[in-house]
Amino acid sequence: MRIERLYRYPVKGLTAEALDQAHVTAGGAIPWDRAFALAQGDAPFDPAAPVFLAKTNFMCLKANAAIARLRASFDARTGRLAILAPDGTSVEAIAITEAGRAEIATFLTRFLGEEARGTPRFHHVPGHVFGDQRSPAVSLINQASLDDFEARTGARRHRRRFRANIWFSGAPAWAEFDWIGRTLQLGGATLRVTKRIVRCAATEVNPLSAERDADPIGELRALYGHSNLGIHAEVIEGGHFAPGDAIALLPE
Repeated sequence: MRIERLYRYPVKGLTAEALDQAHVTAGGAIPWDRAFALAQGDAPFDPAAPVFLAKTNFMCLKANAAIARLRASFDARTGRLAILAPDGTSVEAIAITEAGRAEIATFLTRFLGEEARGTPRFHHVPGHVFGDQRSPAVSLINQASLDDFEARTGARRHRRRFRANIWFSGAPAWAEFDWIGRTLQLGGATLRVTKRIVRCAATEVNPLSAERDADPIGELRALYGHSNLGIHAEVIEGGHFAPGDAIALLPE
């Protein structure tokens, strides 16, 4: 097995960024993955005491399909985040500063319009990951599983609907579901597979058009009897990996 594609998603719900390498540490996520999020004004998120909250407390594709039309890019060296809207308006600010985050929050709130609740705030808390699970994790999807899903559905389901960190090849379709509790050698890092990824309404959104034009949850349930695609894994030994690196399922 090998890594085919590697991504991070600096802003929860926004653009995927392809990576040519990553270095993870034990207990952590891919650096800068889900490092920023716009919390809705009624969300009980406290940056002084950050804890996991459900995605609907934040700007997210599950609730805000139109954000698929935004194009974001993040420079980890400078902390500068740029976001471009389809009408040509944009914001560019240093997202690791309070002033920069306030500027970004104003732009995103204006874009959300009636979908903004209260006074949203744009957050970055060093060490906190705005993921969809309680502990930082790396998400992986078997390309063969998506291929099988598309073949049985009879339609393309763009990989960007599923927002994985790692796409890999070399395993039979759906074999990854037998790896729960098992350990993977991923390049120079070691990860333990913790659970399947249960899909949500975010997958309905076409990443190219921002339209809700498919029902992957219903399709998965009808075809396979579940709504899962992909797996989560926790980093137990840090290390480096990149596209092309081998993935090995270690002995139990």
